Amino acid sequence: MALISAALADTQDPAAQLRQGYFHTEEAAVAELGHFRTLWSNEAEWEERASLLKRKLLEGAGLSPLPMRTPLKPIIHSKRVYDGYSVESIALEALPGYHVIGSLYRPVGKEGPYAGILCPHGHGYQPNGGGRFRPANQTRCAVLAQMGAVVFSYDMVGFGDSGLLGWEHKQIQSMPLQLWSSMRIVDYLTALPDVDADRIAVTGASGGGTQSFMLAAVDDRVAVTVPTVQVSAHFFGGCICESGRPIHSTDEHKTSNVEIAALAAPRPQLIISDGDDWTKNTPHVEYPYISEVYLAYGKPHLVNYAHFGDEKHDYGPSKRQAAYPFLARHLKLDEWGVLKADGTYDESRVTIEPWEQMRTFSDTHPLPSTALKPNSLVPIPRN
Repeated sequence: MALISAALADTQDPAAQLRQGYFHTEEAAVAELGHFRTLWSNEAEWEERASLLKRKLLEGAGLSPLPMRTPLKPIIHSKRVYDGYSVESIALEALPGYHVIGSLYRPVGKEGPYAGILCPHGHGYQPNGGGRFRPANQTRCAVLAQMGAVVFSYDMVGFGDSGLLGWEHKQIQSMPLQLWSSMRIVDYLTALPDVDADRIAVTGASGGGTQSFMLAAVDDRVAVTVPTVQVSAHFFGGCICESGRPIHSTDEHKTSNVEIAALAAPRPQLIISDGDDWTKNTPHVEYPYISEVYLAYGKPHLVNYAHFGDEKHDYGPSKRQAAYPFLARHLKLDEWGVLKADGTYDESRVTIEPWEQMRTFSDTHPLPSTALKPNSLVPIPRN
């Protein structure tokens, strides 16, 4: 076994052109999508392009070849039981000495096997760590658990517990650490005896949307994807964890987040967008391109969008109300007790926990002695 840390070091090919933030004008983005569309005309040709894009995504993220799947050594404690669901504090050792930290929501009163859902969060800074602690994140996870899913809500680097422990978010490690952590969470969920490995989904907003479509792009075990307020042809992500490494452009390829999201095809995907950010053009720019990829597979019915032209950048109540039925349908969730007579989903039974209660590591539950110090260079073990 070799320990390779260079892939996570603060280095990159100076010839690689990073595509960051508003890299394109809206017009240039439309023109580029038109060019991308000339590069394939059927399923086989798209599959060839998709293979290239997946390879370049993993290479650019510093995850090629993939790291060794070292023991996860789950740490789980402090179970809290609420109305129709429970919450536990959890951590997995995604890489030796590096923990992905989160909250595990489980159904109460429903029989398994259950679906498994990953819920990454976006860049919601708050003094207490933000991220998965925020009420909107808690609400989404709890309702999905009430419908019969085991839900793993987890911190980005430098948010939630990770931030409170001293990790900084804006570093070149963020992208590979977050993408690999997501893949290890899939490992964990699919190994649970009461989770159906064929019913795994991921959904998050903003930076959590980026994590959602990046995970689905490289991990075929993800069966359903709901990226929210992030799929854009002209915006490439405003944070180093989204666009700080050469995943969109090298001497071998050019692409955008639209094509990365399309790599989920032909698995069910709902793209949620709004009128006040970079997803304002989704109905007539991003969605048509992605739907053509699904059409090439003969499965256009498996992709859809929900656009909220009068709303802003969030995963608010109306966006959650769009996501719930899509996830329920494609994951075969049990909506009894949650779906109301008027067709909306009841969020009133959710208990919002204080952030102090949600912590996995604290004075009461300290980090393992083998844990890396915050902001250490994280070695990647490879064969």
